[in-house]
Amino acid sequence: MMKRTAVALALALSTPMALAQGQGVGKDEIVIGSIQDLSGPLAGFGKQVRLGMMLRVDEINEQGGVNGRKMRLIVEDSGYDPRRAVLAAQKLVNQDKVFAVVGHIGTAPNMAAMPIQFEKNVINFFPVTAAREMYEPFHRLKYSFAATYYDQIRLAAPKLVKEKNAKKVCSVYQDDEFGLEVLRGAEAGVKSIGMEVAEKTSFKRGATDFSSQVARMKAAGCDFVVLGTIIRETIGVIGESRKTGFSPTFLGSSAAYTDLIHKLGGKAMDGLYATHTVQHPYLDETSQPIRFWANKYKTKFNEDPTVFSVYGYLAVDAFIRAASKAGQNLNTDSFVKAMDTMVIPTDMFGSAEMTFGPKKRLGNNVSRMSQIQDGRWKVVSDYVKAD
Repeated sequence: MMKRTAVALALALSTPMALAQGQGVGKDEIVIGSIQDLSGPLAGFGKQVRLGMMLRVDEINEQGGVNGRKMRLIVEDSGYDPRRAVLAAQKLVNQDKVFAVVGHIGTAPNMAAMPIQFEKNVINFFPVTAAREMYEPFHRLKYSFAATYYDQIRLAAPKLVKEKNAKKVCSVYQDDEFGLEVLRGAEAGVKSIGMEVAEKTSFKRGATDFSSQVARMKAAGCDFVVLGTIIRETIGVIGESRKTGFSPTFLGSSAAYTDLIHKLGGKAMDGLYATHTVQHPYLDETSQPIRFWANKYKTKFNEDPTVFSVYGYLAVDAFIRAASKAGQNLNTDSFVKAMDTMVIPTDMFGSAEMTFGPKKRLGNNVSRMSQIQDGRWKVVSDYVKAD
């Protein structure tokens, strides 16, 4: 009996110690989860985010891990469906017992998964979406890196309108929260230089025919068009415009900043501007560090990296910085405390410096501009500072 009591007492004493370490943190490993679209409309992007994350995890493990702990990454597929994101979050949080969810793609899937994570004190770290909800309203477990679609366009549009001496600004946008955020950014941006969005025309998600929207903007005499579009719609709107001899300046958000635009849209896409933060990692990039990184990725996974590969890589890199700073006793509280004074410097991909604080959950809200020239993205502006 005495022996049993002693064992029970030893177990009771050891339990708080184990809990203090926090879920997902063992003696030798840190387990993180991610939810990606590996089978739905954003599968191309989701697969790239996953590979970028894997590359950084492999690198840190080869170097001995984070404070002596190896990292393990578990990725679940949401198919870009919020209901599946809920199931994925439940599995990661309750079954796999992850320490944090990192680099989860898409606004709606994140919105669905966050409550499940937060109930169990699991951080949502650097989701791959530029929605304001990733850091607003404030929650201590939310951390975001992406300048919002609203701020991207609010700051870039007036700058480019003035540069081009444009007289009539219009917008074509997807009829949902994403498209409306781009439109609101355009309205606020041009208002700051005493102009308004003269013609607004929308389309339903999944639309393939943009002839009526283009005809409306052409008839209105627009010479500057803000695009609340992603891939197919960007190509569709510009392609239709070129066919009908309508040639305004086109400006898209980071949702249109992908090599798929020039790969699928061809020569007609030359001239398009888009806002972004990190730059696309071309294999023959003039910057030697990017070229080296891109070729390392290509060798490992046998495919070309994209800007989404970079998002995944940098999300894990930032997580490693915070977990390292939190020290040996890694748990949610020590991680949050480490992030409270975190400064993430600029990197080879050209990210702007990020800072976080007790009440600051977005690293920065600045973006810059690139233009498609001769079938590839070229950076054409430095970061546009928020006023």
